[in-house]
Amino acid sequence: MESAQTLLMAGQVYVWIGLAVAVVFLGWGLDRIDAKGHGSWMFRPLLVPGVILIWPLVLWRWQVLARENDNLQNRHRPPLTTQRLMGLGLVLAIPVLIAGALLLRQDGPLERPAVMLETAAETSSNE
Repeated sequence: MESAQTLLMAGQVYVWIGLAVAVVFLGWGLDRIDAKGHGSWMFRPLLVPGVILIWPLVLWRWQVLARENDNLQNRHRPPLTTQRLMGLGLVLAIPVLIAGALLLRQDGPLERPAVMLETAAETSSNE
């Protein structure tokens, strides 16, 4: 039960930090990094759920774009080196996670013998 409460608390902290980042980024930061977003306030509430979910990426991208403000050619170029590293990390992590889940599951096929299920007719005749 404590691990469930810990996970719930971690999720709540993540969402609250994301909400704070959304308020600061959409209220102040968007105008600084995107000239076309200056003065456009009606679409910003639509961005709040997305910013809350991916706030670490928003902060990282905000920092990169604020630093490279003069280089407009590379502004929207995807970070290819990071994508390659993340892809390699997922290729390695997914099989490890699946194997770990299969090894650590509680009720595997070897722990319990097979049980023959009864039909509805058999259940009503036994009563």
